[in-house]
Formats: sequence, structure tokens, C-alpha cells
Amino acid sequence: MVTAIDAWAQMVKSEPTVEDAWRALEGVVDPEIPVLTIGDLGILRDVRLFGTRLNVDITPTYSGCPAMETIRSDIGQALADAGFEEVTVRTVLDEAWTTDWISERGRRRLHEYGIAPPSLTSTSKPVRCPQCAADHVRVVSEFGSTACKALMVCEVCREPFDHFKVL
Repeated sequence: MVTAIDAWAQMVKSEPTVEDAWRALEGVVDPEIPVLTIGDLGILRDVRLFGTRLNVDITPTYSGCPAMETIRSDIGQALADAGFEEVTVRTVLDEAWTTDWISERGRRRLHEYGIAPPSLTSTSKPVRCPQCAADHVRVVSEFGSTACKALMVCEVCREPFDHFKVL
């Protein structure tokens, strides 16, 4: 049963805000690494509202990343679900994406998912096995399950794992 208060609340509901957009985008994940949101990955660059039009800027992890079209579609759907009717998703390349943009939460989630997170480009920490934390690892292939990861194996526990490459 809809009460008079519910009906009134629907009538005075304001237009969605930029904050609503950021909240909606918190649920958009990378289809290749579903434990990372696009915010954690650092590809969500900016969200701006101009009247009723919302502009979203994203930067791919590398040129030709096959996940970008799915991410673009998922952004549009998440924002439509949040009440945004006019959305433009722009690909911004003027500053190339770097693994330094992955959040601390994203790095932690990569590790928990079994992917060795990249070190910051300003450091040269050794790659550690996400299973046993050993740093005695070797590269099996420069390309793992995706082009942005290398396939490695731990020489201690013998487990294979992906390592997110430092870019």
C-alpha cells in the first residue's frame, strides 16, 4: 500500500547528483578481474554533471584493452539504474594509465584473489607469491590470463599465479 507520504516523497524526489553517480559507479567491476571496481583499478578518472547530462571519463589500462567496451556498457547501465538519463562516457588518453593508480584496497583485493599486485613504479619490490608470500618466483610467460598480467610460478610452493605487470 502506498501512503500519502510515499507519494509525496516520489513527487519531490530531486534529480540525481554527482555523488549519486560516484556511488552507482562503485559497483562497476572490471570484467577480467571482477574483484576490482573501476575505481579501485584507477581507470575511473572523473564524473561531472552539466545540467542533466553526466560526463564520465575513463582511461584504459592499455590501448586495445578488450574489456573497455564492456566497462563502458556497464557504466551506462549502472548510471541509468541510478536515474541518469543522459550519460556520455569519454575515453581519456592524455595521461596514460599507470599501475600506481590502483588503490590500496585494489592491491589488497588482487592479492586475496590470488594475483600478485604490482609494486609502485617508484619502488622495486620483488614479486611475492600470493599463496605463500615467497619472493623466489619465476616468469613462465610474459602474458598471463590477460595482456596486463604475466604468468609466474612460485619456486617454494610450486603454485602458478598471475602477476599484474607494472606499467
